[in-house]
Amino acid sequence: MSTAKQNLSVQRWVAAISVLLLAVKFIAYYSTHSVAILTDALESIVNVAAGFIGLYSLYVAAKPRDQDHPYGHGKAEFLSAAIEGTLIGTAGLIIIYKAVQNLIHPVELHKINYGIWLIAVTACLNFIVGYFCIRTGKRNNSLALTASGKHLQTDTWSTVGIIIGLVLLYFTGYKWIDSTIAILFALYIIYTGYKILRTSIAGIMDEADVKLLSLLVEVLNTNRRENWVDLHNLRVIKYGTVLHVDCHLTVPWFLNVHEAHKEVDALGILIRKEFGESLELFVHSDGCLPFQCKICNKTDCPERKNNFEKRINWTLENISQNKKHELK
Repeated sequence: MSTAKQNLSVQRWVAAISVLLLAVKFIAYYSTHSVAILTDALESIVNVAAGFIGLYSLYVAAKPRDQDHPYGHGKAEFLSAAIEGTLIGTAGLIIIYKAVQNLIHPVELHKINYGIWLIAVTACLNFIVGYFCIRTGKRNNSLALTASGKHLQTDTWSTVGIIIGLVLLYFTGYKWIDSTIAILFALYIIYTGYKILRTSIAGIMDEADVKLLSLLVEVLNTNRRENWVDLHNLRVIKYGTVLHVDCHLTVPWFLNVHEAHKEVDALGILIRKEFGESLELFVHSDGCLPFQCKICNKTDCPERKNNFEKRINWTLENISQNKKHELK
């Protein structure tokens, strides 16, 4: 099964389970009239909406590239995450409004112990599904799936906090605890929504992924081949599960076309081994120039013009520049 289809299959389960948990939480709310439980239920409405938005975005992202979308449809995942982050933040604001209203006009609470057990079950299910989503999303480089998983686990921790508060309320009888807990976790929910929205905007704007680039540079340095005289103008763009990598690779000028292509193939095999098969690699190969002999440690080079002096380690800064490396 391709990574795109696997992501879509997992998201189907997320959407279905979200509907089930939403029903359980509203049963708990109508049984107790607890605004803290309503907080959990309102966030679950967002879970359901986000689950189906994520499902649609993964369906779109799984489509093969076509004439209108030569780089594929992976950007749909970023749009999905942006909508999900916005929905999460909106839910947090609604929760704060309801909690303040409940502080001013308290309502009588019922069957608190029953409500605690119901939402405890939803917390366990959310955590398990969220963990599986995040693990699959990271493995398949899916922002939409990772965002869904983080959302579910955020829901889990907020539910745990609500349970703790309801236990205190149950034993103390202080009604203000209900609204206070709701407000605290609403602020946490808003912060989570902001982080998801920030990440999605970075993807839409093709912001450089420093963590990914740093890991890629480390892998290239560690596995550097003798014929890789230099590598520069490295760029990485992420479209859903697909990484688009392009760079300029300098090889000995006397290699024929087939020999130079073998070096490009070796570069592609190395990157796929570390970052998965969902990779498109575009490499412009350059022939080395005499001034680069000083940084080239190729043994028995028949065309060497200068002695080797020092190997230049590739760094995040120098490998992304659009100029050949040389000793000053």
